[in-house]
Amino acid sequence: MRTIPRESPAIRYLAINGTVEAGYEPVAEAFADNFRRRRERGAACTIYHRGQKVVDIWAGTRCHRSEAEWERETLSLVFSVTKGMAAAAMAVAHGKGYFELDAPVADYWPEFGTAGKSSITVRQLMSHQAGVITIDRPVTPQDLADHDRMGRWLAQQEPLWKPGQYHGYHTFTLGWYQNELIRRTDPQGRTLGQFFDAEIARPLDADFYIGLPESVPDHQISRTHGYHKIKALAHLNELPPGMIAAGIWPRSLTARSVKFMRLGDPATLADPKFRRVEIPSAGGFGQARAVARIYDVLARGGQELGLDGKTFGELCRPATMPERGSRDVVLKLNVGYGFGFSKPSDGFQFGSDEAAFGCPGAGGCFAMADPSTELAFAYLTNTMSFRIFDDPRERAVREAMYRCAGASTLNHTRAA
Repeated sequence: MRTIPRESPAIRYLAINGTVEAGYEPVAEAFADNFRRRRERGAACTIYHRGQKVVDIWAGTRCHRSEAEWERETLSLVFSVTKGMAAAAMAVAHGKGYFELDAPVADYWPEFGTAGKSSITVRQLMSHQAGVITIDRPVTPQDLADHDRMGRWLAQQEPLWKPGQYHGYHTFTLGWYQNELIRRTDPQGRTLGQFFDAEIARPLDADFYIGLPESVPDHQISRTHGYHKIKALAHLNELPPGMIAAGIWPRSLTARSVKFMRLGDPATLADPKFRRVEIPSAGGFGQARAVARIYDVLARGGQELGLDGKTFGELCRPATMPERGSRDVVLKLNVGYGFGFSKPSDGFQFGSDEAAFGCPGAGGCFAMADPSTELAFAYLTNTMSFRIFDDPRERAVREAMYRCAGASTLNHTRAA
């Protein structure tokens, strides 16, 4: 590993900081190209290959208003990349024998078994098939801080479709249901954020938080540049048209999956009132090197986190499809899920084969593990686009990674 050479073309145009292993310079070039051609303003990227960190770079500003530089220790809001970190926690809990994937959730959480949910399995829940995508009342940061109250509200929800028949993105709720499973099966009764911190972040020295502690100073946190949801109407070419059309109708599944949070701008999740509470599906803060480090361990079997072959096999298993096929009734796309992760699908192809798993984050973030090539990748940005995944910025860097690693990728279906 070495510092990016000053003669690199990337340095002629942009002050990229960090280190790149020999042979991975094209990754830095693609990263720099994002700032030159794709309106990137602040980002970080880390890549592991076969257990070795081969890329760890960052550039741009952590705050567009003050133009303060993105630094090595900068933490950023990663939106649904957090789902991958929550899923990693669930994998560790599964490896400890806390739950079985094909057991009903109600076996571990009896109150969950009301309102038509008694037969929903843990696997269905973590594959976005349970139909519990909303909470039937507005939710405040104060509510989110009260785990007992949230648990009661979650248990009362009725599925919005027959569980197992369809899948639909549980935009916010998945993480809180996972939190309740952890709280009820962990002998110490920890929350998901506490469990993640103790069992994953600290052992791996990974700076990632689900519920940002007060000890993290404000100047270490990147300011995410978001947008008001109305502006999405001007970017229909970047978002699934069916999702936009459904989102306008307040009673649609798409709208109901998010409206209870009352967020006019997704970047509101970075406000102090939200970042201090646990939002395991969308509110994590961390560094690209932390996310990539965790995916690296998972890509190589997860032994450092206590995973066994059974749990690792579940992570690598192809997407668990519902009865009615791959069409997501919230996103209006053909996608796949498994164990809380996104999986390669016709609508979103990534990795070298079906064993890959990861999670995109709204506006351009993405992180993944590719067990077949032992690659782990994380790209974090504070400049939101209007894409929900497959952003041209992260994809350009990801594709450069595969070329440098000499590995093949799944064919992409959409042009950058």
